[in-house]
Amino acid sequence: MSEHSAEFDRQTGRAVPPDQGLTQAQSDSDDQDVTTAVQGLAGLVADVDELEQVLAQIADLVVLAVPGSDGAGVTVVRAGDGPPVVLAWAVTAAFVREIDHLQYDICGEGPCLTAMRTGRILVSGSLGSDDRWPRFGGRAARLQVHSALSIPLLVRGTVVGALNIYARKRDAFTEHAVRLAEQFAAPAGITVGNIQVLHAAHARATQLQAALTNRAVIDQAIGILRSRSGGSSEEAFDRLRQTSQGENVKLADIAQRLVDEAVRRAHARHARSDNS
Repeated sequence: MSEHSAEFDRQTGRAVPPDQGLTQAQSDSDDQDVTTAVQGLAGLVADVDELEQVLAQIADLVVLAVPGSDGAGVTVVRAGDGPPVVLAWAVTAAFVREIDHLQYDICGEGPCLTAMRTGRILVSGSLGSDDRWPRFGGRAARLQVHSALSIPLLVRGTVVGALNIYARKRDAFTEHAVRLAEQFAAPAGITVGNIQVLHAAHARATQLQAALTNRAVIDQAIGILRSRSGGSSEEAFDRLRQTSQGENVKLADIAQRLVDEAVRRAHARHARSDNS
C-alpha cells in the first residue's frame, strides 16, 4: 500500500484497490493531467457575481485530475464551529447534482458531509453496502453510482468546502487516484478560500452601499415631513418609524414611498404650471 493509504477513511471490509497494472506511461500521463488542472486553477477569474460558474470550472478540472471519475462536484461551506452549512455547490453532470441533493437535502448524510465534518478523505467502493451512510448509500446505488471519493478543502486547518468525485463502477478509485486527488485538493482549497473572501467582501460592500442609500432616502423623507409639519427631525423620524411598524414594512421602503410620492406631486405641479 502507498504511504497515503492510512490518511483516509476507507469503507469497512473493502480495501482501496492498489495500483497494480499502472504503467509508467500512464502514471506520467496522469501526473501531467494533475499539473494541467492545477494550472487551470491559477487561470480562473473569480467573478463574485457568478460564484457557481467558478465552482463549475473547478469541478471540470477535478474530473481532469482524477482518473476513474465519471463526474464531480465542488461544495463551499460556511467556515466555523458546528456542522457544515452548504453555501454553494456546482457539478459536472446531472447525476452528480442528484447525488449531492440526496446528501444535503434528503438524507443529511454522505461522503461529502462526513469529509467536511471530520476533515479527512473519504473513499467508498460500494456505496450500497457502505454502513457509514445507511440512508444515502442504498439510494446512490439505485442511481447506479457505486464509488465515491470526497476530499475536504482546507485553508489553514479550516474546512472551506469539499471535492466530490463519483464513478458508476465499483472500486473505481485506486490509491493512485486518491494521491492525485490530494495533489489537486491543496491548491483547490486555496482557490475556494480566496473565492469566499472575495464573495464576502463583495457582499459587505453591497450591504454598505445599500445602507448608505437607505440613509439618504430616510434623510430625504425626514426633510419632506419637516417641511410639511414644521416639526423636529426626531418627530419626523418617529412618524416614519410608527408607519413602518404599523404597516409591517421596512423603514427604508416607507421613506422611499414618501420620497417617490413627493416627486410625483412636484412633477404634477410643474405640468399644471406649464399648461396654464
